[in-house]
Amino acid sequence: MEGTRGSGDARLVVIDMQQAFRQEGQWQVPRYDQAAERVERLIEGIGDPLFTRFVPDSAEPGAWGAYYDRWDAMRRPPEDCVWDMACPGYDGEATLDLPTFGKWGPGLAEQVPVGGELIVAGVATDCCVLATVLAAVDAGRFATVVTDACAGQDDAAHDGSVAMMGLLAPMVRLVTTTELLAQPTAV
Repeated sequence: MEGTRGSGDARLVVIDMQQAFRQEGQWQVPRYDQAAERVERLIEGIGDPLFTRFVPDSAEPGAWGAYYDRWDAMRRPPEDCVWDMACPGYDGEATLDLPTFGKWGPGLAEQVPVGGELIVAGVATDCCVLATVLAAVDAGRFATVVTDACAGQDDAAHDGSVAMMGLLAPMVRLVTTTELLAQPTAV
C-alpha cells in the first residue's frame, strides 16, 4: 500500500564511498573505514546496491566556484582518480554520477517508486547523505538511514545530522547495521 513502509520496494543506496573522502586531504571523513566495513556487511546481507558518485562539474556554475575556492585542493577534473570508488563490496558496477551533494533525482526516482524505500549508507552524513535523504522524502519516498554505515566530517556533525533526520519519522527511520540485518522484512 502506498504510504506504508515495508511494501517490498526497498533499495540499498550507497552514497559517495570514494577516494576523495577516504584519503588524507580536505574532504577526508575520519570514520570512513568503519562505515565502509558496515557498508560491506549491508551489501552482503541485502545485495543489489546502487552506488552514487560525486563527480564535479568543471564549469563550476554559480556558487560552486566559491565552494571550490574554499576547497581548492579538490578542484580536480572529473576523471581524476580521487573520484574513484573506494568501497569494499564494489565490483565495478555502474554508478549514478552527479555533480551535486544530493543524489536524489531522476536516476534514483527510477529505482525507487513513490512510497518505496531507500536504505541509505555512505558519506558524508552531514552533506551528501543528508541532502539525498531530505530530497527523497520530499519526493514521497521512505528512507532508512543506517547510522553506523554512515560517517561525517566529525562525530558531532554526524550525530547532529542523524538527530535531525530522526525528527522526520516516520518518513525517515534510523537503524544500525545489526538492527537492519536482523529484520526479516528489511528488504
